Amino acid sequence: MAQRTTADEQRSREEVEDYLQTLADAFGNGEESISIPVGNKTVDLSPPEDAVGLSVDVVERSSRLRGDYEKIELELAWKR
Repeated sequence: MAQRTTADEQRSREEVEDYLQTLADAFGNGEESISIPVGNKTVDLSPPEDAVGLSVDVVERSSRLRGDYEKIELELAWKR
């Protein structure tokens, strides 16, 4: 059974920086379990110390009618 918790929000660059720092701190705290804020919830996860997969996907599109579009997707994945 899979559970998915998602949140799509608009944030300022400073707020994005704070959120990414929160994630970095959670991964670097040395605890077995980490708490990740997702929207109005907090999700507890247990990533291993040595084998977390990291995928980075960057999309850049240019359109005269719609304007430029840029997107970064970060994915962290692991098995327990």
